[in-house]
Amino acid sequence: MTEAVFAQLSMMVLLTALITWMGFIVWDLSKKSKAGRFGTFALFTILGAGVVGFIIKTVLVEIMQI
Repeated sequence: MTEAVFAQLSMMVLLTALITWMGFIVWDLSKKSKAGRFGTFALFTILGAGVVGFIIKTVLVEIMQI
């Protein structure tokens, strides 16, 4: 396994773990603030938009390299 392959694999695994951890933080925030169903949905939608944007950017960069 080369260093480049290891770095790419590590980034994918650790980035997935980070996104999952951020989801837990948002869930805990909505629970502690008693946001309710609509508030929880709003938090996940707004804060999840950043994650979706990052994923779209990554996909577009990979497509443009081909």
